Amino acid sequence: FSCEWAQAYFRFREPYSDLAYALEAEKGGARAILMAVQAHIIKHLLFERNTEYIHLERLCRTSRREQGEALAAALADTLWAAGGGGRAAIGLLAPALHLMPSGDYKPDNFTERIQLFEFSEKAAAQEFIFDHINCFKGEGSHGVILFLYSLLFSRTLER
Repeated sequence: FSCEWAQAYFRFREPYSDLAYALEAEKGGARAILMAVQAHIIKHLLFERNTEYIHLERLCRTSRREQGEALAAALADTLWAAGGGGRAAIGLLAPALHLMPSGDYKPDNFTERIQLFEFSEKAAAQEFIFDHINCFKGEGSHGVILFLYSLLFSRTLER
């Protein structure tokens, strides 16, 4: 992965601001994934979240916790769809290696540390993501790459 991809993570604008619902996106390849997830975040905040605010006011009144909940819902929705509606796989970085390099594989100290968690219920996957939300939105977390791996494993390599 390029430097831009390695540094990409899901970063929101300031809570309770005019753009509290918006992800920050740098130039580069990861921007397309961020914008796809952004659409799911807006859908969640406008139509699935229970709040007294109406219309666009709902988006500007988003707290830090609600940002995390919206991101977890968006990621879970996307992974669930990739898994065909019956499964989702979520990859997180573990401190220890889970794959031993061999053959022509060139270690990157990232891929070999991914630990997969599989879910057969969307709600459980969403809760797991929310419980580990900093793995996707923390600076230095490689959150976008983790999400990309999760998409691939949810879809399965055969499909």
